[in-house]
Amino acid sequence: MGGILLEPKSINALMAVMRNDKGISINGSLQKKKLRYMGYFHGYKGYRYCNSPSSLFPFSDFNELQSVYEFDMRIKAIMYPQIMFLETTLKNFALEVILKLSNSDRFAEAYAQLLNDYRSHPVNSDPYKTAIRKRMDLRNKVYSIISRDYGRNNIVNHYYDRDRQVPIWAIFELISLGEFGNLIACLNSQARADISRSVGIRTNADPNGRMVQMIVFTLKDLRNAVAHNNTVFDTRFKTGSVNQRIARYIESETNIRNINFETIVDYVILISFVMKLLDRNKTDIMSFIKQFEDACETLRSSVPTCIFNRIIHTDTRGKLAGLKNFL
Repeated sequence: MGGILLEPKSINALMAVMRNDKGISINGSLQKKKLRYMGYFHGYKGYRYCNSPSSLFPFSDFNELQSVYEFDMRIKAIMYPQIMFLETTLKNFALEVILKLSNSDRFAEAYAQLLNDYRSHPVNSDPYKTAIRKRMDLRNKVYSIISRDYGRNNIVNHYYDRDRQVPIWAIFELISLGEFGNLIACLNSQARADISRSVGIRTNADPNGRMVQMIVFTLKDLRNAVAHNNTVFDTRFKTGSVNQRIARYIESETNIRNINFETIVDYVILISFVMKLLDRNKTDIMSFIKQFEDACETLRSSVPTCIFNRIIHTDTRGKLAGLKNFL
């Protein structure tokens, strides 16, 4: 049997639900307009809770919810250009190493010479088979992307219409951050170690050259959430657990404690830390941190303390002070 079809509610009816059923005061044309801008389902429903739908905020007024929404939008705007910088720069550092080691700009050459991490495992072992599948999946994904973009990407058209292979530097412009992470994971240990050193990671802190791919995978979920305007303030964007080797490495370098990527400030620390590794101007990094601090202070003045402390944990100021001391 089919379910009962519910009649869609008007914006006035949705506001009545918020008032009468949820105990949130919302009235007038201005708040109605803000609710429309935010969206009832994407906005209101997503910002009613922290981390889990079972952990509702004790909102009593729509302006409190609006403040959380505006905080989330603001930190996405702050983070977006920095994440784009990291994505582009990390790809460029990796590309330089791959071109040098393969002595070719052809993906097929890099695939044959460098994307062979599977050889580090015993033949027919489970890790060997997993690495082989990952390698084949990466190759299939790259060629699928090229096929997808033919006819709508001038770079792909340029090479295919001249019966030439798309060079690996162009492929790097086409692949996502997650696919880039998979490519790093498939590289052999020498290539990974060379990339790690070029980025500025200490060899004794990264003996197997895996740190860059861990950084990429940690940034990937945040990058996707920011790019697609999903909620980020409570780190619900994570699709899996973050490898704690990154946390321990950053802690050892910065003397900041309790980094676990359960709160958004830890991602501010990660972004700032990698920006420093890549020799970004200190003024730019400090400006990024200051913008985040200002957003936090605006939120503090706009919501009850019990709500603020669930979003911005009590160790945030200490972590940011430690980060600035490190810089």
